[in-house]
Amino acid sequence: MTGKKGFTVALIGASGLLGRAVAAELASAAAAADWRLVRTAHRRVDAGSVPLDIRDHDAVRAFVRRERPDAVVIAAAERRPDVCEDDPSLARALNVDAVRLIATEARAVGAWVLSISTDYVFDGTSAPCFPDDAPAPLNAYGHSKLDGERALLQSDPRSCVLRLPLLYGPVVDWNESAVTSLTPAIVASADSANSPARIDAWATRYPTYTPDVAVVIRGMLEHHARGTTISGITQWSSDEPMTKFDIAERIARVLKIDAKLVAQREPTDATPRPRDCHLDSGRLEALGIGRRTPFDTAIERLLAKYPALPPL
Repeated sequence: MTGKKGFTVALIGASGLLGRAVAAELASAAAAADWRLVRTAHRRVDAGSVPLDIRDHDAVRAFVRRERPDAVVIAAAERRPDVCEDDPSLARALNVDAVRLIATEARAVGAWVLSISTDYVFDGTSAPCFPDDAPAPLNAYGHSKLDGERALLQSDPRSCVLRLPLLYGPVVDWNESAVTSLTPAIVASADSANSPARIDAWATRYPTYTPDVAVVIRGMLEHHARGTTISGITQWSSDEPMTKFDIAERIARVLKIDAKLVAQREPTDATPRPRDCHLDSGRLEALGIGRRTPFDTAIERLLAKYPALPPL
């Protein structure tokens, strides 16, 4: 790791799916430089993290002023589209108001902020999607994340948004990622007593491995530490298109089970989702930032760590 000595990174939401991968990447890299990582968590607080509810203005202000970070990475969010649709006030509190709050407090101490956003800011009708394309979200989740992007950049134009697609990686339970959440149904379908699993084959996804995203974020932080701050909108994505049905077939192959899968070729979700909003990653690629692990390699590595499947 290169850059400024004594560089402090505050990772907000370090206990989540992406946060854990980023924390692991930065912790392993910190040994090569005089960097300090401060992790926060809300529900899964451990001995190495600071308890923080990002909806609590006083707590956020106290945290930022105490730690005085050089950079803040916001990985905390309400990212479940159905939850956002059912509870838009919660989505706004976490995805908009908290982002504005953190950005405002960070600016007061001179900290750069990198906030995670989503491909769901687009409607999925004209891929590939570039950072300066006009957003057109279809659901409350996409609207809240778009409003969060705007709140961040209005609070401090020097800050940065990183849009990401469907994520998967090491999980604490199958439902933590829409990729691994398919596994119990895939396994159950192999039982002759059960019906086939109906899996979406309508929307094209680009499942992206969280340890790869962590490498991207580390690269962006290193740029800031060197004084070459990246501002505005950035994007990162896998370049492997696949539907959830394709993903399910690959998971079944890794698990070596004869799964009974039926392709669902029309959208069935109660919450509308975009069909294909592949994110163009050219801006970060031009800076030499990025890593892409092939899906088959990553999913085999991931599933090998979880030999005991949870109850259905």
